[in-house]
Amino acid sequence: MSGTIHTHIDHYIATVTFSHPKSNSFPTELLQKLIDTFNRLSSDESVKIIVLQSEGDKAFCAGASFDELLQIDDAESGQLFFSGFARLINAMRKCSKLIVGRIHGKSVGGGVGIAAACDYCFSTEASDIKLSELSIGLGPFVIAPVLERKMGIAGLSELSLEAQSWKTAYWAQKKGLFNKVFENTRDMDEGIDILTHQLSQYNPEALFEMKKIFWEGTEHWDNLLQERAEISGKLVLSDFTKDALSKFKK
Repeated sequence: MSGTIHTHIDHYIATVTFSHPKSNSFPTELLQKLIDTFNRLSSDESVKIIVLQSEGDKAFCAGASFDELLQIDDAESGQLFFSGFARLINAMRKCSKLIVGRIHGKSVGGGVGIAAACDYCFSTEASDIKLSELSIGLGPFVIAPVLERKMGIAGLSELSLEAQSWKTAYWAQKKGLFNKVFENTRDMDEGIDILTHQLSQYNPEALFEMKKIFWEGTEHWDNLLQERAEISGKLVLSDFTKDALSKFKK
């Protein structure tokens, strides 16, 4: 029930696949495994490009583990819980390899943050997104910086304030989150194969220098995202959020 992370390397392309029986959500243990994977691949000279995907044909990622969220009973454990995605986003931005996202289905909360932390994103028409945090008394504080970087403050505002509304993959493409949207996974995978093969032929030093340019101005995120995790860790203990979580669980 803790989920799995699998990595396959072929012709300089590392395909990282995460899986969890509950809509590919992330308990803390699985998040740490993915963080460790990115850190390891960052220094692996046999890898030039990373493709990030999840298993199955339904949800891409349901975000953080709801079961763990319900168990938080103090501010310290709250901050620890929300810092999981903070550390993952920072691992992705600091990884020396370009990360290509394969988004095959719906994403919620932290799952949307993962897509935004990729350097290039492919998706299918089934890849709707939603940030539901405000509806339970929280907010997408940890992932907000990476979403604003891709979508701008207007896109972030619309997505976060309309907390009970799904946005289509084409909406996400228009806002800059997804680079290409395909009708089905077969066509999407063909597109991924073409781009990653091309990228794998390029100078790895040039690819690394481009990635550094993509992420300029984010050097302070180690501290910023932890500060945001602290905000969420306190809010999850509020009466409003406890009541909302109780109703949601029922």
